Amino acid sequence: MKREVKDYLSEVEIRLKDEKSIDENFVSELLIRIGFYQHERLIHLIVTMTFAIMTVLSFAVLVTNYSIQILLLSLLFLGLVIPYIAHYYFLENSVQKLYRLYYKALDIVNRK
Repeated sequence: MKREVKDYLSEVEIRLKDEKSIDENFVSELLIRIGFYQHERLIHLIVTMTFAIMTVLSFAVLVTNYSIQILLLSLLFLGLVIPYIAHYYFLENSVQKLYRLYYKALDIVNRK
């Protein structure tokens, strides 16, 4: 997914350099893709928050009732939540960038 988003961002930026290639179809396609990425972002937010809550709860249980199994579980959750946060951060920033590119493309179409 990360490669797909990066490639699409590059493609949109390249097309925006040539204002003649921007039309209403491009803008509507861009809006649809933004919707897909927003949905992906929402799903990753839910997953990230779930793992963050599970991580905090496992560390709370670890503090109150220490055992090696709970320690391993806590470290496992921590090891999973960090990449989830990084991926969500990437998705959030990419969607925000697509918003800006959409507004730029919309401006180009409205000037024609």
